[in-house]
Amino acid sequence: MIEVTAMTKRYGAKTAVDDVSFTVQPGKVTGFLGPNGAGKSTTMRVIMGLDAPTSGRALIHGRPYADLPAPLTTVGALLDAKGVHKGRTALNHLRALAATHGIPRSRVDEVIGLTGLEPVADKRVGGFSLGMGQRLGIAAALLGDPEILILDEPVNGLDPEGVVWVRNLARSFAREGRTVFLSSHLMSEVAQTADHVVVIGRGRIIADAPLDDILSGATRRGVRVRSPRMGELADVLAHRGWEVAPLPDGAAQVMGATSEEVGEAAARDGFVLYELTPQGSTLEEAYMELTHEATEYRTALQGERLPAGQGEAGALPSHAADHRRPGSQPAGAQEGDAR
Repeated sequence: MIEVTAMTKRYGAKTAVDDVSFTVQPGKVTGFLGPNGAGKSTTMRVIMGLDAPTSGRALIHGRPYADLPAPLTTVGALLDAKGVHKGRTALNHLRALAATHGIPRSRVDEVIGLTGLEPVADKRVGGFSLGMGQRLGIAAALLGDPEILILDEPVNGLDPEGVVWVRNLARSFAREGRTVFLSSHLMSEVAQTADHVVVIGRGRIIADAPLDDILSGATRRGVRVRSPRMGELADVLAHRGWEVAPLPDGAAQVMGATSEEVGEAAARDGFVLYELTPQGSTLEEAYMELTHEATEYRTALQGERLPAGQGEAGALPSHAADHRRPGSQPAGAQEGDAR
């Protein structure tokens, strides 16, 4: 497992990570979430021994990464898909990594097949699309059949098939009792993949809990209800003191009541219901609540005036808007064959 204890990392006067502690348990997929600049990548780099902590420690199976006797067979990591010699082919890159640990060439062929790299295995990495570069990085992470996977934005640039494949890969690793620690800005993917979530903001841990607890702790979205006499039902429900908001498809959202209360109220007055669905918060909504005060870079709300000298997409100070910038992919960066 991974243990981070009272870990702080400073770069000059800038504190990137501030007294962070958490544990990543085996048999689970742990999602690592946070706004841009929150300290996610720095934390992962310290765990992998690429940066030394200013104080505290980050251990893998009770020891620093540098002290692991055979790192590739203990930890497989994807932190930077571009960290590959551009002149090497995918096959030669993986063979060079395998040679450092005495991993047979048959395993190289196996991970190439597992990650779908066969069509580009003999092509130079410098011509790879973002998605194929991600697949190569994941192949390298899997090379030593490791006990732990650490993946930083693993689905960035992947097509839908690739996204589902990464999700299934993470879940299968966890089912085998291995440890999976991944970061992502795609809340929908984390919601479908993670068992546990660690949220960091401005270098500090905001939340560290099972996914279900994170969702249940967020503000509930009420009850969705639909009836052939929706207008009349809305009046009855509003008269009981509940907030009723019409929805574009003719249904309504009822706040302040449970689905049982709405159903009983409708039954007492003889209303037929076509739908009665409790609406729990999504991970995205829970994340927005948790990181409300911890987002360093924000974009303006639609129609909001930006400071002079900033274009429409210019960054604002954290107090200027209450809307977080979602994770995005560069234009034209979708997965495809090597160029």
